[in-house]
Formats: sequence, C-alpha cells, structure tokens
Amino acid sequence: MQGLRLFLLLAALALALPARADYAYALWGDVKEPADFTHFPYVNPDAPKGGLLRLVSNSRASTFDKYNPFTIRGSAPAYLSALMFDTLLTGSLDETATGYGLLAEDVSVAPDGLSATFRLRSGARFHDGKPVTAEDVKHSYDTLVGPYVSPGYKTMLYEVAGCDVIDARTVRFRFKAPNRELPLTVGGLPIFSRDWGAGKPFDQVVMDTPIGSGPYKIGPVNFGKDITYVLDPHYWARDLPVRKGTANFGRIEVKIYKDNTARLEALKAGEFDLMRFFSAGDWARRVNGKRFDTGELVKAEFRHKLPTGFQSYVLNTRRPLLQDRRVREALGLAFDYEWMNRQLFYGAYQRVHGLFGNTRCETNGEPTAAELALLDPWRAELPKAAFGPMVLPPVTESPMVLREHLRRAQQLLKQAGWAVQDGVLKNAQGEPFVLEYMDSSEGGVRTIFAWQRNLAKLGIVLKFRSVDFALYQQRLQKFDFDITTIAFQGTNNPGQEFADLFGSKAADQEDSGNFAGVKNPAVDAMIQAMVSAKSLQQMLPACHALDRIMAAEYYLIPQWSASTHRMVYDGWRLAKPDVVPPYSPGEMWVVDTWWSKKP
Repeated sequence: MQGLRLFLLLAALALALPARADYAYALWGDVKEPADFTHFPYVNPDAPKGGLLRLVSNSRASTFDKYNPFTIRGSAPAYLSALMFDTLLTGSLDETATGYGLLAEDVSVAPDGLSATFRLRSGARFHDGKPVTAEDVKHSYDTLVGPYVSPGYKTMLYEVAGCDVIDARTVRFRFKAPNRELPLTVGGLPIFSRDWGAGKPFDQVVMDTPIGSGPYKIGPVNFGKDITYVLDPHYWARDLPVRKGTANFGRIEVKIYKDNTARLEALKAGEFDLMRFFSAGDWARRVNGKRFDTGELVKAEFRHKLPTGFQSYVLNTRRPLLQDRRVREALGLAFDYEWMNRQLFYGAYQRVHGLFGNTRCETNGEPTAAELALLDPWRAELPKAAFGPMVLPPVTESPMVLREHLRRAQQLLKQAGWAVQDGVLKNAQGEPFVLEYMDSSEGGVRTIFAWQRNLAKLGIVLKFRSVDFALYQQRLQKFDFDITTIAFQGTNNPGQEFADLFGSKAADQEDSGNFAGVKNPAVDAMIQAMVSAKSLQQMLPACHALDRIMAAEYYLIPQWSASTHRMVYDGWRLAKPDVVPPYSPGEMWVVDTWWSKKP
C-alpha cells in the first residue's frame, strides 16, 4: 500500500487546464517557481552527500515479505516507493497545487482537455543504466490498471482512456472527459522498468529487486530486522532544480521493531537517529532520559499547514447492525472525545470536523445557494440535516451533557427498533446488539474503554479484538470487520481519490479504500461534480456538499488530529535546513532534505 499512498499524495496535487508553462502546472493560479529556478527555497543546495540516517519503521507490520509495493498481497518495506521510483512530475513542499517536471522535461495539455503529452528527459535513467522510455511509462500505466495491483490505482485512473507511445521519449495519456486533475494524476504515476520481473505476471514479481529511477537502491537486508537503502552515485536527476539539495544521505537504514515500547527504548539507547511520535502519552511522559539531557537527542515539534485529514472510527455499513443511520448517530453520541483528550491525550489534539479540515474546502455554517443547487436533486434521499448547518461531532462539556447525549442516543435506537431487555439492547427478534472493534495493537483497547463504558449504558456490547498485522490487513482488504480506525490523509485539492474512498463502485471492490461501504448515489454525484469542476468556484460547493452528506449520514465517527509533527532526532548526527516548508510530510521531510553531520 505504500506505493498507493505516495500515488494518492501526488494525485492530490491536481492541475489546471490549460497550463501557462510547460515546465510545471498549477491548479488554480500561477506557478511559484520561475522556469529558471535553481532549487526549492526550503532545501540547502550545498548540503553534503553521504553519511548514515538510521530510521525506525512506524508501520504496524512486524516485517516485510516482498519488494513489490504495488501488488495486493503482502507487506513491502517502509519508504521503498518514495525512495526508488521517480514520477513524471513532482510536487513541492511549499505549494499545494503545483507539479514540476521530473522524469518529464515538458508536459502539454490538449486545448480540448482530452489528453496530456509528456516529453521525457533524455538523461533519465533506471538503476540498471538503461534510459527511461515512453514504452516504460506505458508499461507502468498498463500494469497499475491491471489485475494484480491494489484496485485504488484502477479507481484513480478510471477516467484515463489509455496511454499511447508517440516516439521513444514521448507518451500521451488520453482522457474520457476533460478533468482538471488528470494531468497530474498520470504525472504522479510511479514509473518502473519493463525489465523488472523479466516478464513474469506482476503478482509473481515479489522478491525481484525493483528497477526504478529514484535516488536510492536496495542495499543490505536483514529480513525481519532491517533494510538499508543506498544512494545511487549515478542518480540521473541529482542536479535537476527539483532534486537539488535532496537525497543527501549516503545510506538510509530502516529498523523494524514489533511494538512501541521496544521502539522507544531503542531510541533512548541510541539505536537510530529519528522517530516520529503518534502517542500523546509517550510524548508527554516518556520522551526523556540521559541523551535528552546532554542534547544528543532533541525533542521538537514542527508546525505545519497540512490538511488535518479525517482520522475516524469507520462504521462498516455492510454489517446489518450498522445500516441504519440512526444507529450510527447513536454510536457517535456515546463517544466522549473531550474526556479522552483530557485524560489520555494531555490536551494535545483537536477534534476532526469533516473531511477537509485546515483547507479552503473546510465546511462551516449554512449551505450556500451553489451547494443547495447540488444537493436539491437528492432531497428525497438525504437526511434533512444535510441541508442545514454543517453537522459537527457532539461536544461533551460536562457529565450532564453526556447524559443528554445518551438520552438522545436511546431515542434514536428506539426509533430504529431497539429496546433494552434485562440490561441488554435487543431488536424485535430478541437478538442482542453486539459489535466488534478491530485493531492491530493491544494498546488500542485503552482508547475505546470510555466509549465501551458509555455504550454499555445503552445496552450495547462493544468487544475489542486485537489481531496481528497480517490478519488485520487481510480483514481490511475483505471488509471483514464491524468498526476499526483509519487515518485518512487530507488533501488541499480533492479529486478522483474520493471515488475510491466513498464511491459506490469501490464499495464492492475488495481492497478498495471504501472501508465504510458507502453506496450512496448522492455521494457519487458530489464526487463527480468535484472532479469535473473547471474552476475553484465550481469545486468548492461540490466539496462542501459532499462534506455535508458524509457528516449527516454518520458513516464515520471523527477522531482527532495534530497541527505539528512531533519528532525526536539526533542533534549530534543530523543537520537540517533553516526553512521548515509548510507542507512538510513528517519524517519524509527529514529523509528528503536533511543531511548528516558525519558524512
């Protein structure tokens, strides 16, 4: 899934049609950097090359069993996609909607918006020294829409009609209809050599070393414990403006630990140089010790302007118990976020409000006339709440307010045909209301304990089930769960990826991103309006309308987000640029732009 995450991130940087310049595309405005720019302003163009960066994998997978990050089965090593595969276009960390040429030196969009043509750089090379050709681009596209790859790619590329080789260095993507984001969607495809796997079916390309064109190759590997990526001394793009001052470490070693406690103790023991923290408890109480006192380890929070995302409890509406909107709303009313933030998170988080927090798509207040124009055709199918003020998660200011929430939840459950009998909530057939929360970590029980307690007051039994990561991943792929947590990434420029997250077609497609099982024609219509918008003024009402529907249908119970990257790094070994880019992606900012003091 790593490759898909990178692809979705790049695809989110959608482009306008037509573009002003052929070296870069911008979505709604001007390209920030001029055609003759020498490097991005947030890098050190003179950063020394060499040295070792020691990382720890934050993946819940306890190991890896393949080198192919694109196929459905198995787990690939952390960071492999980002380090080994270049793309036709690449984004910058201080813009939200611009793509600059990487493998492609030139990109142009047809006047009718039905195709985008990319001219490859003559110096672009794969790790084996062979040139990157148009045939390789077509092969990558054809493979990623083929039968063996995570279906999210196929969903993302649904509006692409095909890919044609014009000549050895020119490739053209054809689109089914004009679409503002498709040039960068295809521009964000990971490109790999036709020789990777020697012609085998792609699902049999498992441990074959990837042949990409990125700055790093696979080096020493200790299965189950670590993997090392080695900087390619002949990396073809090292002097390009978009790559100047990046990929500075000679080696990047990624260690694997099976639990958070082991990772934290290894950090304190000096076994790696960087660790990002997602646990507020660890950050507040356990990030201390001798190496922090001496300044060897630095505890720092880096503020960013990234979208909040919409990390949520996902309610799988494929399950009969969760198909009634009133039941889903009742479950959310029993969730006391304010208590959790005080008692467990030390006040470190903010509640997620909708799909588009911290972006211009964020939805507030009453719908505008443009939003209502999109929503009105669906008035008979949608709840009334979608047409009023934006539905926000309930706020529990005191125990009295919580009791009011629970009384409201009781009313909703009664309306849905449920009643408490001998302390247990049952339906007309006498069946009890029992749900299972699935997690890949035993520590997850701590965060749902208060929710379990409140649900028990309603007569609902919420069981906690911890499974190992391999089984967790398999059950997610098959949608075999009642409730789980998904950390959905946000985007400043939403587009076709939302068809994978919430589109009706994706609901029945195994391993899609539609974990909630949303099959709602109004949602499909809003996603289509969002994707087909020709201007920001057209896109924003569609985003807001989608947000209102999702909130009013209670498919998700919003969780929390943070406005900083919490990281500990070795201040004696690592150096960083003076500028923190506003859209820095956590530890990948370190991997891309920091350097070693001991090369």
